[in-house]
Amino acid sequence: MTEKPHVLVAEDNQLVCDAMRVLFTETGHRVSIAGHVAEIVDIAESDPVDLLLLDLGLADGDGFEVLASLRDRGVVPRVIVALTGRDEPEIVARCKEAGCEAVLLKPVPTRELLQITAELLAR
Repeated sequence: MTEKPHVLVAEDNQLVCDAMRVLFTETGHRVSIAGHVAEIVDIAESDPVDLLLLDLGLADGDGFEVLASLRDRGVVPRVIVALTGRDEPEIVARCKEAGCEAVLLKPVPTRELLQITAELLAR
């Protein structure tokens, strides 16, 4: 039996976290939840992450800080997807430059989120 892909949901909204946990657990993933920059980095260091769903706006920092910390520590997740309420071209470009394979505008429809993440994890 293959190990379930590890999904780290980096989000500070508890309702969103709960929904993501249910969604990804029910579709065969192991799910970790973190809402603070240091917590996100700690989880990635202790348990390799296959898919990071990263909210760019966190309570104590932003997603770009998270990505820089992960790079500095050599624990970059296999697939990074940015979730944001902002779709300005400069934000999307900055996300891509920072290593995000996709930038999704919140709220992301469930079917679209599952389809995109499944395709990215299958690579």
